[in-house]
Amino acid sequence: MKILLFPVLTSIFTQVLSSPNPVKRSVTDVCKQIASAISSASDVHYPLELLYDKDISHWASSSSAVAACSVEPGSAADVGIILQILGNTTTPFGVKGGGHASNPNFSSTTGVQIAMYRFSEVVYDAASSTATIGAGLIWDDVYAALAPYDVNVVGGRVTGVGVAGFTLGGGYSWKTNQYGLTVDTLTAFELVKPDGTVANVTQDSDSDLFFALKGGFNNFGIVTRFTLQTFPQTQVWGGLITFTEDQIPKVINATYTFASNVTDPKAAIITTANFLLGQPGISQLLFYDGPTPPDGIFDDFLAIPYFTKDVSTRDFVSLVQASPSNATAGTRAIFNSAPLLELTPTVLDAIINETVFWGSKLSWESGSFISYDIEPFMSTIFTHSDSASVYPPSRSTAYLPLNLYYAWGLEIADDSFHSAIKQSANQITAVALAEGQVGVDTAPIYPNYAIYDTPLNRLYGDNIAKMQSIKAIVDPDNVMGLTGGFKI
Repeated sequence: MKILLFPVLTSIFTQVLSSPNPVKRSVTDVCKQIASAISSASDVHYPLELLYDKDISHWASSSSAVAACSVEPGSAADVGIILQILGNTTTPFGVKGGGHASNPNFSSTTGVQIAMYRFSEVVYDAASSTATIGAGLIWDDVYAALAPYDVNVVGGRVTGVGVAGFTLGGGYSWKTNQYGLTVDTLTAFELVKPDGTVANVTQDSDSDLFFALKGGFNNFGIVTRFTLQTFPQTQVWGGLITFTEDQIPKVINATYTFASNVTDPKAAIITTANFLLGQPGISQLLFYDGPTPPDGIFDDFLAIPYFTKDVSTRDFVSLVQASPSNATAGTRAIFNSAPLLELTPTVLDAIINETVFWGSKLSWESGSFISYDIEPFMSTIFTHSDSASVYPPSRSTAYLPLNLYYAWGLEIADDSFHSAIKQSANQITAVALAEGQVGVDTAPIYPNYAIYDTPLNRLYGDNIAKMQSIKAIVDPDNVMGLTGGFKI
């Protein structure tokens, strides 16, 4: 995905290149040092170069920053060289996989932008039923590469999502009811440690580091490849249905019925309440992991008069690409979350009320898309793995990861939208608490939905102390503190 802001960026680039600021000059010197040290498998790019623009661009324009240079490493060894230079010079940097992070400066930087695109292989091993996947891919490409083998992995649910950040944050999937989170299916990481060494991290080779990487993001180095368990994949059934405002009560009732009664782990939905073009509506994703769902599971949804409908038996890639997640690419954006114990009529009505209230209010401040992703999962999703992970910090309760997503156009409105999405999450939490959903105000928040200032204890709970001790061993000089993200 490229953001077409060339006139604006050209002006910024000119300022960067001509600035007398010694920090800018020193970062440029670091760029040159990297360029002279890496192998021919890798490249450094500078402002006004076409590949530089690709390297710094993100799905959300507000997540992009103007870096002094970008680096596309082509080998783990070169990633090690880059990390050593950045650490020795204490140069700020960003690490970008698919570029789908919504938090500003989490995978971008004004220093050295590392873009992982060249780690793009998918290697299927039938003997071990695993796939080794490069950190620069998006899930669409992974699914397409595995399709000829009739296997799949537990990965992203909508088009355009990157492998690296998604996996390192936990990973809720269409297959989570059957197999758990993506981190529950990991068997190995190829990790470049902050001192430049390359390690194959498994449960057997380093159980502590393996634990820390499963949900711990980029605190322990740069992951270049992931090895995941694979599972048989047939055709699937599902797709997208959109509903207009007058049908919202019926859709919400169908969502409540599904969440309360459906026990088939192959069935899943995402009900997205959204405010678009001045009015509320519903984008409804349906999924069944097989060519034909059993009678009754989705009948309530299919009986509702729709605005558009794209539901069929199809391959997995087609199903994922039926989602409208790229429709708002290139706008400013932010995520937030309000974990829930259950989806009750009261909570569902509150979510709709929030959609209408904030959609109407924020439209006057360049708001283009206000949405709430309602995601029912079975209570057993954390029972599929015996291997611990930093997220979730406890597997005793499976909270539902409600996602709030706001998109808008004007940079001057950033603070308004960040404040609004926090207020909205707090309101939904208050409604759930008032209804008796004890603990949702302190429940673990899914890291991939968490807004930038979420306290670490809301992500990792009692795991923080262990994560800190592991980091002290693998990154004693805090090299990874030079990059963005939730820092341990």
